[in-house]
Amino acid sequence: MSDRMPPSHEARPAGSHYQPSLWVVLVIVVLFIGGAVVMLRSPGSSTPGAPTTTTTATGSPTTTTTGVVNRAKVTVQVANGTTVTGLAGSYTQKLQLLNWATLPPGNSTTRAGQTIIYFNPGYVRAAREIAAEIKMPASIVRPRGGANPIANAAHDDIILVLGPNAAG
Repeated sequence: MSDRMPPSHEARPAGSHYQPSLWVVLVIVVLFIGGAVVMLRSPGSSTPGAPTTTTTATGSPTTTTTGVVNRAKVTVQVANGTTVTGLAGSYTQKLQLLNWATLPPGNSTTRAGQTIIYFNPGYVRAAREIAAEIKMPASIVRPRGGANPIANAAHDDIILVLGPNAAG
């Protein structure tokens, strides 16, 4: 007889003895990295300005936005629609101090009867925040549509045209 114990009775250290093969570990790592990339790149429900469409009881769709606006990613063009010199510059500075991504101030192509905030699709929440920041009612916020109140601003997210009510 041998002095050796059978393999099932040999002394083993305490703890788990499972060791996955290298390919199992690599698959897990690749899945983890892939999942992280997908989560970081896909827009979630809290994406700033992400439109959410719901259907009301009458069957008509309603689009709303949710989440917090990332001010640093919203381009804001301020245009002076009055005869007050430097008005657009002072409002541009105010918005910069509030972390909005402002463009150089400009002049409106026409005189404004009142202050109007135009927004491109997906930026209604940002436009409303700007209205609140400059102490104006939400009623001045309008979809841009075909309006072109300032030259070369077609791709700007928000266009703030200052009227006489902003000068006071």
